[in-house]
Amino acid sequence: MPHVITDLCTKDKACVSACPTGCIYETPKQLVINPEECIDCGSCVDPCPVKAIYPIDDVPADKKAAIEVNAGWFKTGEKRTPATPA
Repeated sequence: MPHVITDLCTKDKACVSACPTGCIYETPKQLVINPEECIDCGSCVDPCPVKAIYPIDDVPADKKAAIEVNAGWFKTGEKRTPATPA
C-alpha cells in the first residue's frame, strides 16, 4: 500500500530527496504522493521533520481526508511533474 502525506506537511522537501521513485509532487498547499508510483518503501517517512507521512493503512482517523487529497490530485488527467529536492 502507498504512503500518504497529511496536511501537517510544511513542504520541507526532505522526503523528496529520500524518495527513490520520484513519486512526490508539490501542490500549492502541500506535497502529495502519487499512489500509482509509490512502492511503499517508507524512505520518505523518517526524513519528514513534522511526521506528516504515513502508510495508507496507518493514517490517523483525523487525517483520513489526506488519502483522497493525495490520490485526487492525480485524477484530473493533467500531466504532473515531480517535486524537486530543496
